[in-house]
Amino acid sequence: MSDLNEYKRVILTAPGSKSVSHRLLICAALAEGTSRIKNLLDSEDIHCTADCLHRLGAGMSGSNGEMRVTGVAGRISNPWNEPITLDVRESGTTCRLLAGVVSAGHGDFLLRGRGRMHERPLLDLARAVEGQGTEFDWLEKDGCPPVRISSRGLAGGDITVNMDKSSQFLSGLLLAAPLAACETRVRVSGTRAVSWPYVGLTLQAMHNFGAKVEIYEEQKPLAGGKKLEKITPGETSFHVSPGQYRTKEVFAEGDYSSASYLLAAGALGRTAVEVRGLDPDSLQGDRVIVDILRKMGACVEDGDDCFLSRPSALRGTDIDMGNCPDLVPTVAVAACTAEGETRITNVGHLRLKESDRLAALEQELGKAGFKIKAGENDLSIKGDPVPGRDIELATHADHRMAMSLSLLELTGFKVSLDNPDCVAKSYPGFWEGLDQIKKANGI
Repeated sequence: MSDLNEYKRVILTAPGSKSVSHRLLICAALAEGTSRIKNLLDSEDIHCTADCLHRLGAGMSGSNGEMRVTGVAGRISNPWNEPITLDVRESGTTCRLLAGVVSAGHGDFLLRGRGRMHERPLLDLARAVEGQGTEFDWLEKDGCPPVRISSRGLAGGDITVNMDKSSQFLSGLLLAAPLAACETRVRVSGTRAVSWPYVGLTLQAMHNFGAKVEIYEEQKPLAGGKKLEKITPGETSFHVSPGQYRTKEVFAEGDYSSASYLLAAGALGRTAVEVRGLDPDSLQGDRVIVDILRKMGACVEDGDDCFLSRPSALRGTDIDMGNCPDLVPTVAVAACTAEGETRITNVGHLRLKESDRLAALEQELGKAGFKIKAGENDLSIKGDPVPGRDIELATHADHRMAMSLSLLELTGFKVSLDNPDCVAKSYPGFWEGLDQIKKANGI
């Protein structure tokens, strides 16, 4: 570990993890009694999850990144004839995790959203619980919200879920499983397990709140305390004991997804960027941004709870990003300035995000003059020192597109975005942080 103090740098703190914040809120809301969550991410998606949990009966109070949650003691019920409406807005995580959770409830629940949410799939989750007494009534497009979910509680036993499109189907079922009548054995099917590290975050949150889960590989339990290292369809299963979530005081660790833009900015600009508040041993899949940037030639050094990214000459490389799709826009922009070609593979599920991110990246980076081609499951970028200029780019109402495209400002472009406010979905303080970086770079 180097002495990070020897470098001139901008110092920023990563916001609380969005993925972790969702899961901690849900576990706290299902527990009996009042829990306290510190460093909770203050963003639109997290407000959405909190609002939906409140509609299900959980108490929510707090400010300045700290939330007190009074749980429903595992009882999710709607005794009325009309369904409880859960407006998930544009939060795919809220939608899929809560669709799993309410399948363990009793009564009718209506999940609806807005924008592309009504095109994002839920069918694999519905199929997983169709034998548990839960019915999904698709109100517009088959397999997508809005959907009326009629639940009679989870019976438990064997459930099989496909992870070809999203890991959130499995996470939603796992979060619901402690509410089942008996032990639930969730088996993974399909041909691949996209974004599987997020399941590790789900298990970590459940463990923090007292849920008991055993992981099996080829019908054998993992040795005591061994962490989830991969998910293999047909071989991996999760055995969840019925029981009560317990109250807890917890801390939401810093977000590597948000930190990715700041670390990339340090490599692309002329001034180093230090990002604090990051757990070096985090289970977040997007922690791999450090390894990806290093593989591309960036100098990224680690401290006790921080990383320092210094201006670097980048080189193209081949990267399988199936487990870290949220990083693809960041890496794609970095690849535009790298020497040689970068090929990003196993990312077809990016077409099902807030935007079709593969098509959006091809379109917007193409406007800037870069050579980029999107395939069905991959993205190729030929690094090219395109002269900077004034350019108007579309965010496609996608927070990750907005933040990644803004990094072009550090390479000589003056970027105007059509919807910069969309970053409030995950990182409301992003523009303030970027302004500090731009000022240090003389922009």
